[in-house]
Amino acid sequence: MNSVSIGDMAQSFHLRRQNAELKTEITRLTSELSSGKVQDVMKHLGADLNYLTDIERSLQMNSVFTRSAHEAAGFSAAMQSGLTYLQQSISDLGADILGLGEGSNTLTNNLLAQKGQGVIEGLVSTLNTAVAGRALFSGNATDRAALASADTILTDLRAALAGQATIADIETAMDDWFGAGGGYETVAYTGGTSDMSAFHLGDGERVDLKIKGDDAAFKMTLKSAAMAALSADAALVLSDATRAAMLERAGELSLSAVDGLTATRGALGYAEARIEDAGIRLTAQNTSLEIARTELLSADPYDTIVKLEATQFRLESLYTATAKLSQLSLVGFLR
Repeated sequence: MNSVSIGDMAQSFHLRRQNAELKTEITRLTSELSSGKVQDVMKHLGADLNYLTDIERSLQMNSVFTRSAHEAAGFSAAMQSGLTYLQQSISDLGADILGLGEGSNTLTNNLLAQKGQGVIEGLVSTLNTAVAGRALFSGNATDRAALASADTILTDLRAALAGQATIADIETAMDDWFGAGGGYETVAYTGGTSDMSAFHLGDGERVDLKIKGDDAAFKMTLKSAAMAALSADAALVLSDATRAAMLERAGELSLSAVDGLTATRGALGYAEARIEDAGIRLTAQNTSLEIARTELLSADPYDTIVKLEATQFRLESLYTATAKLSQLSLVGFLR
């Protein structure tokens, strides 16, 4: 019977290769034991990556929707804060005017006129608010402010009221300025004509924040405040009775302005609730997907320990065999 032997060099190479393979296997098993995740995903899943790919895609889309929800939450919160300020400002102005009764005089009327101008300045500042470089109330034109400056608005309004002598004439001129094609559209409002793009909160779910600087609630707020501010304007040649009537009308208009802002805040509050619900849902979905991916890629600690011990034993046996082989010699063989 013929025997087959291998040379010393071949044997040495074979032993070194086995040594390297066993060390690599120990490194892999040690890493899996410490991390709890398999390293060879393809082998672990039997080359079927469809489920893992689907989970990874869902996690990526969930991340996109989560960022969109966070952005929508920031925008809506800033809008709500601005609307709250405007409502409080015009409500305070109206309450002060309507609370005058017969006790009005030139000094108090002038103070209320100044307060009306302050409301206008606050309105302009609020509607020109931007978050992360995007204007809140400019519709689709988020790269620019929603309103012109308070001085520009009052200058154009003052020109529109020039020559009017009665409260009826003044209100007609005001209605024209705030109406279609009037000064509010051509001078005051500088934002876009379309609404801001919707925020996507999930697959097929979106929320719109359709609040622009040319909404009726803001027009009424500005009209009320402007009526009060211009009631003491020296450039307008008006009688004391007309000035007093303008101030009284400003108080009446403030009630409609408050109602309009309340309705706008209510609609925004509904959108905020949807955004919050979406955020909670997205967080829960993300957690579920993370758990599913972890379970899919997790390494069984018991099985890993058994394999690690077996591999270590094989490596120790290899070292023992290598040591014995290294002690062989021709003299020893001949004996």
